[in-house]
Amino acid sequence: MLKENIPLDSNQEQNLLKKEFHKFPIFGRIGFKPTKTTTANMGQIIKNHAVLICIVISVSLVSIAAALYPGGSLLDMDSEGFDWTKNFITNLFQDNALNGKENPGRIWAIIGIAFHALGYGIFFINMSKKISNNHGAKVLKIVGISNILFTFLIATPLHDMMVTISSTLAMLGIFYITVFTLKTKLHLIKIFCILSMLIFYFTLFLYGLGDWGLLAIMQKVAFTVSMLLVLVLEYFTKQTDYARISPGEQSLNATQR
Repeated sequence: MLKENIPLDSNQEQNLLKKEFHKFPIFGRIGFKPTKTTTANMGQIIKNHAVLICIVISVSLVSIAAALYPGGSLLDMDSEGFDWTKNFITNLFQDNALNGKENPGRIWAIIGIAFHALGYGIFFINMSKKISNNHGAKVLKIVGISNILFTFLIATPLHDMMVTISSTLAMLGIFYITVFTLKTKLHLIKIFCILSMLIFYFTLFLYGLGDWGLLAIMQKVAFTVSMLLVLVLEYFTKQTDYARISPGEQSLNATQR
């Protein structure tokens, strides 16, 4: 016998849909619910993980750009492809590779660095909400907003300047965060912050020294450590970690009262 097709009301249809989705546990893990609020839920997930998403997209696109890079480096103009130990990331933004050939990966590198700046901008704004010090919070917010605004310069002839300014602002923000993190009880993160700053300054030292061979390697190390630090600070710190006021600030507040 054939069963009659009995129309389902909205509640029955909703319950049936939920049962079907329960067959796929992955949807439950990411908070996916087959309801009218699914879009809102996904929006919240994207908001909560915007920094990670931007960094993953950035790394992916820069990797594509590196794979498409024709060749040539400061140490060997006739080399083939992009050598992560000899080429600089800035080589990926040039119209022509150092071996003279047209660089088809340039557009991917530009979009990739745009996502990098956007992710860092969102990160600094998020950190500004965790820092209780008004001056520090304002600086981080300005750094974050500036990074996001400079992202829009990526499609203009000013993209090289955008990369320089964005990188400088990012290191300023990391410096401020390091200062305030040193006042917390986050001991492992303190060490990570100091290590990140030391690597950055050592990279600058190599640039001034003109040691292009080691500098090419340290540039990638500095980028990697910086991104890892950003993710650690994003996911493993909270507002209460920075809520403590130093004795000097307490006495200042008492005097003002």
